[in-house]
Amino acid sequence: MAAPGAGEKRAEIYTYEAPWLIYAMGWSVRSDQRFRLGIGSFVEEYSNKVDIVSLDEETGTFPAEPTHSFTHPYPCTKIMFIPDKEGTHEDLVATTGDYLRVWHIKEDGVRLKSLLNNNKNSEFCAPLTSFDWNDANPARVGTSSLDTTCTIWDIEKETVDTQLIAHDKEVYDIAWGGPEVFASVSADGSTRVFDLRDKDHSTIIYESPNADAPLLRLGWNKQNPRYMATMEMDSSKVVVLDIRFPTLPVEELRRHRAPVNALAWAPHSSCHLCSAGDDAQALIWDLSATSAPGATDGLGLDPILAYGAGAEISQLQWSATQPDWIAIAFSKSLQILRV
Repeated sequence: MAAPGAGEKRAEIYTYEAPWLIYAMGWSVRSDQRFRLGIGSFVEEYSNKVDIVSLDEETGTFPAEPTHSFTHPYPCTKIMFIPDKEGTHEDLVATTGDYLRVWHIKEDGVRLKSLLNNNKNSEFCAPLTSFDWNDANPARVGTSSLDTTCTIWDIEKETVDTQLIAHDKEVYDIAWGGPEVFASVSADGSTRVFDLRDKDHSTIIYESPNADAPLLRLGWNKQNPRYMATMEMDSSKVVVLDIRFPTLPVEELRRHRAPVNALAWAPHSSCHLCSAGDDAQALIWDLSATSAPGATDGLGLDPILAYGAGAEISQLQWSATQPDWIAIAFSKSLQILRV
């Protein structure tokens, strides 16, 4: 296969087949590991797996890397690589499940660096639903939990900076919007924004109009932090929010034909968003035409690009280092697509 930029046109899709259903997925941020991804198994047993796989750009395949496959207790709910494009920090990947774990990736394998547990007094733990790694401060990781809290960790000191009771019910996702600001979504149907400089207050940006409809996922636009996106459980609609206009969505994206499972803002553009769901579709949206809240004509936007997968899409990532590539996971397949 020709090298990128050579005369031949590159393949637009590369596929990796895992031996198990894929649930969690993360894309490496380091510029020297452009096509490295982490995927986590969904097996209804205690013992699950995480594989770190890399595309061989010469052969167009993902060669087996048994040294970079490791066992994980329970399916991990999220996988993220340290947000370190230049490779100045240790090569780390983190996972959540029963606890937050940070792993060190080396040439000869992956070893557990730290297991972070903020509930030392109990033999039971409330599962962690998600986490986000702070771009501006890679020592800072925020986790969301079924116990209604969000916990902000200093992973270098392995200590808790802050734990906040964030919602009335389970917290399902968390996203950083800046060095000190994060947001979360919950089973209570609300999206809330927190500022670590004023921990006694939070701002409700959005509440689901359907009473008690849980909000499952949250994406905060890195290129324009005024915008967020979220979706309700079992809903085929993506809700786009502008934090300057709390409570009223600026756009509702309604072209999925089954529940949406994942969303990702473009890392390089303030107005592009990708969503994917049980209709086996990944849709890319251009929100540049979005106006003030409530100004849509009711018909809503059409996506600018649609990709059909072989099954319901469970996960979606947009590469931070290569904005023309996204990754999707469906059934046992990981695919990276050139957009």
